[in-house]
Amino acid sequence: MDMKTPPEYPTIKDATMTVESGSAVSEPGRKLFRNYDVMHVTLRIVCLSASLASVIVMITAKQKSTLSLYGFDLPVYSKWSFSDSFDYLVGVSAAAGVHSLLQLLMTSRMLLKKSPIISSRKHAWLLFAGDQVFAYAMMSCGSAASGVTNLNRTGIKHSSLPNFCKPLHSFCDRVALSIAFAFFGCFLLAMSSVLDVVWLSEY
Repeated sequence: MDMKTPPEYPTIKDATMTVESGSAVSEPGRKLFRNYDVMHVTLRIVCLSASLASVIVMITAKQKSTLSLYGFDLPVYSKWSFSDSFDYLVGVSAAAGVHSLLQLLMTSRMLLKKSPIISSRKHAWLLFAGDQVFAYAMMSCGSAASGVTNLNRTGIKHSSLPNFCKPLHSFCDRVALSIAFAFFGCFLLAMSSVLDVVWLSEY
């Protein structure tokens, strides 16, 4: 008994041929590649900018002022390098910026060659792992720095430790802004990881 097999329809994966093999790429495949490339490059540029902003704002955080304590005016001076948590944030933000810069340079090189920015699934997994590591690191350093900043703003309850952010408001504002950029960079790296997963699921 002859049974007719149903016709097979091409899927997205079938329609999207790799450029490296020299095969033609269909219009849906080209569109998916273009959309992914644009989102990937955009995320890298914004993440690099956020990381650099976090570092620059933090390393310029320093201020001299006077603190009134029990009727005495005491000179106070604060600088970002006085706190290990702030050092940690600067180091991690700088490393995340270098990661984004390297990926952006590699992406630009592939785009100039008119090739897909991700050459293989192994490459995609490496990008995913790197983005995850730096996203968690940015979250960690932002959280550590936030704890110190909150202590500076509120002081310690049931003790004489004052609110240092009153006389050093400019310093605390810069630190808070740097932490905000760090958390924003964490969010962007997490979005990049999601984009890597989408690429892996589609290709």
